[in-house]
Amino acid sequence: MLCYFLLLLAPHGLLCSTHIAVISPQDPVLLMGSSLTATCTLSPAVNLHAGSLYWTLNGARVPSSSYSVISPDTLSVNLQNLSGSRQQSGDNLMCHGADGHILAGSCLYVGMPPEKPVNLTCWSRNAKDLSCKWSPGGRGETHIRTKYTLKYKLRWYEREEECGNYRTGKQRYSCYIPRNPALFTPYEIWVEAANQLGSSTSDITTLDILDVVTTDPPANVQVSRVGDLDDQLTVRWASPPELKDILFQAKYQIRYRLEDSSEWKIVDDIGNQTSCRLAGLYPGTVYFVQVRCRPVGIYGSRKPGIWSDWSHPTAASTPNNERLYTASCDPKPGDQNATLRKELKQFFGWVRKHAYGCSGMSIKLYDQWRVWVQKSHKTGNQILHDDNS
Repeated sequence: MLCYFLLLLAPHGLLCSTHIAVISPQDPVLLMGSSLTATCTLSPAVNLHAGSLYWTLNGARVPSSSYSVISPDTLSVNLQNLSGSRQQSGDNLMCHGADGHILAGSCLYVGMPPEKPVNLTCWSRNAKDLSCKWSPGGRGETHIRTKYTLKYKLRWYEREEECGNYRTGKQRYSCYIPRNPALFTPYEIWVEAANQLGSSTSDITTLDILDVVTTDPPANVQVSRVGDLDDQLTVRWASPPELKDILFQAKYQIRYRLEDSSEWKIVDDIGNQTSCRLAGLYPGTVYFVQVRCRPVGIYGSRKPGIWSDWSHPTAASTPNNERLYTASCDPKPGDQNATLRKELKQFFGWVRKHAYGCSGMSIKLYDQWRVWVQKSHKTGNQILHDDNS
């Protein structure tokens, strides 16, 4: 609801409300918790008595116990312990005639001065622009319109510049600077907050653009099966092209989750490779996979950049396992060791038959063994099924 004045139907025709009466003070700005005494003074041309008038605040009638008849043409109201304005455009204080017509109006701006903005952070996408975001200080709510201005300058220059492309979210503000930033000169950046009751300034943030670079997410993410292995998937992706444009290297990170789960697992030891194998997965299960990256070694900088957004989720399923499973409790530590020893004995026995020399020991050889084990289980399960028939 906006604070406004109305044209009113007076006894002598259509008149502006300011010709009938006037409220004083007009449009005051007040701190929350303060009090206000306002007066409604009738025009001499109006044949009304102050004792017949009444007040409303945002449409609600103010109790008559707070009124005082100052003179036949002046009625006052005393408002105690004012709370914050319901709308930033001001609260409506109205003086009414006995028949309900509005005779005069005033806007009340009741709020708090802004506190120091906090959590100022900035980033540069591909070292070609600069964006910053921050939060209002304290509770953030001032109840009256507050203007936020992001300012910046190069450290060794006196000239200040102001960001002009603002966005506002829920208790969060941001500003975008589209121009190419200076790459080798530190920036000093701060936010000023001001309203009709006061102003405040955030702490100054000093940064080098190369320390806050981020890129687009990795592209062309593909997830595929690893032969017949039922517990593994291979993830491949392409580096963002901007890394090549500005001589960046990148560190990558993968996260994945089950189709019916919201819990992500993160793989953080990928380095600068553009492929990774996920192991220990559930057979016959759909997984969602995402990849992100952050620049490292930017023009010799020792600090890593900022993580990109995650890529769009890519789905893939592991092969369906046909082995027979029976419900059981978790094995005891001794049983786990016995199982491990049995599997290792199986593996090295198989290696002696299929590999010659140390050169045969590789992940591919291990994969072949895993396939052999799975086929052996499937064959055994089929024989068991036929015998039971």
